[in-house]
Amino acid sequence: MADNALRVLAMAQKSVPKTHTNLTEDDIHSCCFLGLQGMIDPPREEAIAAVKKCKTSGIRTLMITGDHRLTAQAVARTLGIIDNQQQNLLIGEQLAKMSDDDLYDVVEDVSVYARVAPEHKLRVVQQLQRHGHVTAITGDGVNDAPALKAADIGIAMGITGTEVSKEAASMVLTDDNFASIVGAVEEGRHAWHNLEKAILYTLPTNGGQALLVMGAILLAPFIPLFGARLPLEPVQILWINLFDSVFLTIPLMMEVKSSRLLTDPPRDADRKNC
Repeated sequence: MADNALRVLAMAQKSVPKTHTNLTEDDIHSCCFLGLQGMIDPPREEAIAAVKKCKTSGIRTLMITGDHRLTAQAVARTLGIIDNQQQNLLIGEQLAKMSDDDLYDVVEDVSVYARVAPEHKLRVVQQLQRHGHVTAITGDGVNDAPALKAADIGIAMGITGTEVSKEAASMVLTDDNFASIVGAVEEGRHAWHNLEKAILYTLPTNGGQALLVMGAILLAPFIPLFGARLPLEPVQILWINLFDSVFLTIPLMMEVKSSRLLTDPPRDADRKNC
């Protein structure tokens, strides 16, 4: 059942006296096994599509879960995080025995972490950052707060998340839907590209004005007219800049989204805009 992404619950019963009101560890022994129940919370269709978009846009998706390793692998294959041949999985017991350097060596090759504790999330984030990756992580519990705080972008669940996780996160996902994160990435890239267009248009315009004024100042000893007044008065410069900003620059920033936003690789975090 775990291979089919089912969470398995074992059920048993035992008769005890009516006066026995507290459950202890000893009560678990000598129970009569009743059976197993398999439960599944199937991934949303939009989540599967979102993971596929992440792959085409250069974003690597990892699964860090407390579920059994077989269940985690089955869900990861359904989502498209790993394929049927991949077995790159670590469980919490293995993580606990690994040093930070050992985890650093394998963290770029592992896509699924199962049976992990919340503190393991923090270690995974830290080792990915050591490799120079920009990390975003989701969480909803109190114990997820350190990982949410350490990640470059901590994303808390708005519906199921605790107040502590929301305070530690950089952003709150109001619908608890992974597809919304991909939508935010697309909107962010769209805003960045439009900002680049506006800057690349404004700089040559202002540069042309500056060259014109500087040229007039340098030629003033040879051309008496430039000694009396500049070719562009301050009021005229302000008017040109106002016209540029309202009628030319703003339309550039309002351009529709390109269809290639989620097919281009991510921008280098250290690259400057200009």
